[in-house]
Amino acid sequence: MTMTMQQAEDFRDESRALLALLEATDPARFSEATGFKDWTIDDVLRHLHVWNEMVGLSLTDEAAFMQRLDEIMSETGGMRAFEARHLEGLAGTGLLQAWRTGFETVAENFAGTDPKQRLKWAGPDMSARSAITARLMETWAHGQEIYDLLGVRRVDTDRIRNIAHLGVSTFGWTYINRGLDVPAHAPYVRLTAPSGAIWEWHDRDMTNCVSGSATQFCQIVTQVRNIADTDLTVTGETATQWMSMAQCFAGPAETPPAPGTRCRNKTQ
Repeated sequence: MTMTMQQAEDFRDESRALLALLEATDPARFSEATGFKDWTIDDVLRHLHVWNEMVGLSLTDEAAFMQRLDEIMSETGGMRAFEARHLEGLAGTGLLQAWRTGFETVAENFAGTDPKQRLKWAGPDMSARSAITARLMETWAHGQEIYDLLGVRRVDTDRIRNIAHLGVSTFGWTYINRGLDVPAHAPYVRLTAPSGAIWEWHDRDMTNCVSGSATQFCQIVTQVRNIADTDLTVTGETATQWMSMAQCFAGPAETPPAPGTRCRNKTQ
């Protein structure tokens, strides 16, 4: 009996949730700028689509993946320029449908893959499970600016546990990526899931801990919110420092958004 990798199904479900939102949106709004670096909805979809293509190539055609990666890295205009050129200006409903077809294919291909299979990537090699989890995280994180632009409060499910776990697992990476020494003791993390379940990581230590909403924790580690715009309880020097710069995604160190720039109030 073939087992299905749950993270692939979670990626599919998160992508479908964003698709449902966008299918109910006037395509004329796809050219509006979001609160994320002025990216439009079209920009977000191009980015998601191109890198879904990339992870698919990494799984099915490593040589083609490496060739495409070389093209991206040598693009003089940078990543966004490559994405626009590669998709030949595709936008609106055409882009939406291309992204839909792409994410469905990626989810299907990863579903039956050995989770431990090693795959090439722009950074270090990753397991197939980590690779599709990263796509889930990117879809959820970049989806947030679309929800924000449209004024829709997202209703999360427990599939965000994948993102929370990634956030906890990249505690050390946040420091290393900034050239800082990694603290000896990672904070205790206690989160309330959308279902009401309690998720915990590391030894219980209330003097060095982060607790509260799993959704808000995921917003912090993906840098779609500032810690000041959440109701998370953060105790201890290490926990406080981590939450001020947490970064669960690859690439150069990024600065989280300033307080109040991505949401109107703490309930959003």
